[in-house]
Amino acid sequence: MEKVTISEFKATCLRLLLNVKKTGHPLLVTRKEEPVALVSPPPPPKPKAWLGCLKDTVRITGDVISPASGEKDWEVLQD
Repeated sequence: MEKVTISEFKATCLRLLLNVKKTGHPLLVTRKEEPVALVSPPPPPKPKAWLGCLKDTVRITGDVISPASGEKDWEVLQD
């Protein structure tokens, strides 16, 4: 774990935060050798739930109830 003083953290805050995010290693900020803050990287994003992940991605454009072919093509309906 990297240690920096509070004055160094104040001077180079953006660079240090980007480094924490990039490396994934936490950063300990100290003041007079006493820990003041612990900067840690954000947790990885949670995967989306598979249930409902395709909601609103399908569009029904025709009649989904009637058969795709005519009645004469069905062997069951022929006498």
